[in-house]
Amino acid sequence: MESMTLTTFALVRHGQTDWNAERRLQGSTDIPLNDVGRGQARDAVAVLSDRQWDAVVSSPLGRAAETAEIIAEGLGLQVSRLVPELTERSFGPAEGLQAGPELEALRIPGGFRGGESDDAAAERGIAALEELAEEFAGKRVLVVAHGTLIRLTLNRAIGRTLDSVQNAALNLAHHDATDGWQLEYFNGERVTADVGA
Repeated sequence: MESMTLTTFALVRHGQTDWNAERRLQGSTDIPLNDVGRGQARDAVAVLSDRQWDAVVSSPLGRAAETAEIIAEGLGLQVSRLVPELTERSFGPAEGLQAGPELEALRIPGGFRGGESDDAAAERGIAALEELAEEFAGKRVLVVAHGTLIRLTLNRAIGRTLDSVQNAALNLAHHDATDGWQLEYFNGERVTADVGA
C-alpha cells in the first residue's frame, strides 16, 4: 500500500534554448525556448501522460515556464504556480560563456566566481522540493526547472553524483517523510536499485 506521506515528483528540465545548442552557460539569464525546445516539451507530454498529476509547478524563468505551459496544456492541466526557488543556479559573470580559457578563469572550487555555489543551489533546490512534498503530501507533482539545479538537488537528495540532466527527459523521484528520497528514473531510464544506497 502506498504511504500517505509518499510524494512523487517528475523533475523535468526545460526544453532546448539557443544557448543550450551553443553550449553556453545560462544560469539565471532568461533565455527563451527555441523551436527544438518547444518540440521537446510537446514530446514530454507522451512520457508523462501515463500517470495522473495533481499539480504542475515551474521555475519563473521563461524557458521553464513555457515548457511547463506546453506540458500542462498537453496533459489537460494548468500550471499551479511559479516557484522562485526553482530558478536555475546563478553562474554570475560566467553566464553566456562557452567552455574555454575565459570560463576556466572564473572557476573556483564548488562553482564560479560571483555565482551561486553548488552547495547553496543544492540546499535551495532541496528546500523547495521538501516544501512542495509537505504541501502535496501523498500526491504527484510535476516540476519544470533547470539542468544544474535538478542535478545538484538530486545529488544532495540521494547522496550520489549524477550526470547532466537532458532537456525535457523524465526524472522521477519519490519523497517520503520517514524514508527520504528515492530516484526511480533519470534521463528517462529506470535507475538500478543500488542508486543512492
